[in-house]
Amino acid sequence: MKRPLAACVAVATALSLAAGACSQGPSRVAGRVVRGGSPSLGADAIRRYGCGSCHTIPGIRTARGLVGPPLTHWSKRSFIAGELSNTPDNLVRWLVDPKAVEPGTDMPRLGLSTQTARNVAAYLEGIR
Repeated sequence: MKRPLAACVAVATALSLAAGACSQGPSRVAGRVVRGGSPSLGADAIRRYGCGSCHTIPGIRTARGLVGPPLTHWSKRSFIAGELSNTPDNLVRWLVDPKAVEPGTDMPRLGLSTQTARNVAAYLEGIR
């Protein structure tokens, strides 16, 4: 059975796009890069600020906390604290001052600078 040329082109295009996405690395999600953020500095900050005492965070060996929600598959989540759309800018906003977003939250204000929050967001956005 012969396939129409258009169907073959569509399959070839889809395979090409999938191959290109794989070359971005397994932990990056297209369109979710945090401008000015460093994932490696974010991982350092996550360790330094003790985020793993409350959260389980993939890639951070000591982050096995069960008080807050696990941060697995972060980039696939729709909302932050049930209040904000999950965007890199909103994540930075949340990390800098969670109580300004959700006054009743148990998430403490850690005193993160905007740059440190950007770095943490860059790390979290890489979690699939």
